[in-house]
Amino acid sequence: MDTYHFQPTKEFAGKLDQCDALAIYRKEFYLTPGTIYMDGNSLGLLSKRAEKSLLNSLEDWKRYGIEGWTEGDNPWFYFSERLGELSAPLVGASGDEVIMSGSTTGNLHQLVATFFEPKEGRNKILADELTFPSDIYALQSQLLLHGLDPETHLVQVKSRDGKLLMEDDIIAAMSEEVALVVLPTVLYRSGQILDMKRLTKEAHTRGIIIGFDGCHSVGAVPHQFDEWEVDFAFWCNYKHLNGGPGSVAGLYVNRKHFDKRPGLTGWFGSKKDEQFDMKHSFSKADSAGAFQIGTPHILSMAPLVGSLEMFAEVGIEQIRTKSLLLTQYFMDLIDSELMEYGFSFGNPRDDFRRGAHIILEHPEAARICKALKNEGVIPDYREPDMIRLAPVSLYTSYQEVWETVQALKKIMQGKLYESYENIRGIIA
Repeated sequence: MDTYHFQPTKEFAGKLDQCDALAIYRKEFYLTPGTIYMDGNSLGLLSKRAEKSLLNSLEDWKRYGIEGWTEGDNPWFYFSERLGELSAPLVGASGDEVIMSGSTTGNLHQLVATFFEPKEGRNKILADELTFPSDIYALQSQLLLHGLDPETHLVQVKSRDGKLLMEDDIIAAMSEEVALVVLPTVLYRSGQILDMKRLTKEAHTRGIIIGFDGCHSVGAVPHQFDEWEVDFAFWCNYKHLNGGPGSVAGLYVNRKHFDKRPGLTGWFGSKKDEQFDMKHSFSKADSAGAFQIGTPHILSMAPLVGSLEMFAEVGIEQIRTKSLLLTQYFMDLIDSELMEYGFSFGNPRDDFRRGAHIILEHPEAARICKALKNEGVIPDYREPDMIRLAPVSLYTSYQEVWETVQALKKIMQGKLYESYENIRGIIA
């Protein structure tokens, strides 16, 4: 739509769907009849193209055996590099600065092992208190490997309200003792986008290396890592990029660091033409490929071929445009229909600070999520009182947003949540 004038009606949702240029992509995904999926920021749905590219890799294995490393449409020996090139436009990088490899936490270990070089007087790592726990575990581990105490050498910037981070507070914590900064691009709970450009500039002004965890932004929010001169980044591919459960992760290293030896080396970080020389001297690749360690997980990477084809067709800017309208419409509906039931927003409302999901806070959040599932809506719960709702540009309709709000209204009017315990499940 050229203009957006909110109306709380089902007919208005239908008009938004009629004007949606990305609506044609819904048919590309396996959508369960009678279910509305609002958890794409935890695990994206399977697309038919991703299924096809996985089956193609299985066929290559069946047909070629060991020759699959160099034969077929996607030879396995160069698979990580090809996927890196396909992913690079999503993060604003050159193809040789991105590689698909390992897991999110494994890649963080690799990058910190590479870029954290503690010296006397500059031996602390700066993070924040709202980041995903696995990142903190990795940073604590890396400090311990250097003989440093995480209690004193891991600085975690405090949130003023338990939901958001202020860039001024982060910058104020960039003291002369800090050697490395690792922050999220988007906070996994509140969906707040940090000002990566400003934070990178301020870190570099102080001689500090800075990297970002892009798990909740890559595939949903545009990035310009090269333009911002970000030193490194890492992310998963199973959320917004729909790569499948446990999909191989991604990492970015700015080309200004290509001469740096990876902290953790393995044979797939070698120059391709020398890897099978089997020498005991490491011949480092002149690209982000150097930061690979072991043999690529081919069958875990294969779905990304089909998924990334769609992102290349649509473009991240168009995905972001729809995402912002989806979440704006969601918030407008909630304002109109639900605020009398004790809900409040835990996400930023401004476009430039809001990621791809919204947060509803309510004292009964855990049991409301259970009631939603019973109504056919799949949400996500986060302690202590957060309902995360993530409409996805490629497969969520505006009518589904409207129906989700109606389901919430039904639950609250009838107090249907009272049938459930207000404790989270094993997987929230």
